[in-house]
Amino acid sequence: MSISQSLSLLAAGDWDGAHRAVQDDPSPEAAWVHAHLHRVEGDLGNARYWYARAGRPEATGSLAEERAEIARALANPA
Repeated sequence: MSISQSLSLLAAGDWDGAHRAVQDDPSPEAAWVHAHLHRVEGDLGNARYWYARAGRPEATGSLAEERAEIARALANPA
């Protein structure tokens, strides 16, 4: 399962499936999605850990804004 599929699963309301999709992926991109998922869940302490693993600052905007930013980054990797 891919990182992008994780976002699709989340959009469909399948948080557990989205979490499984990134759980064992060691990439910074997966860590970013993982952080977002824990933010969605309301577990901000866990989200902070994953933002650090991703090398990204903790998100402060809306969940929808962050999800769109992640999708853009995944579609246009550096």
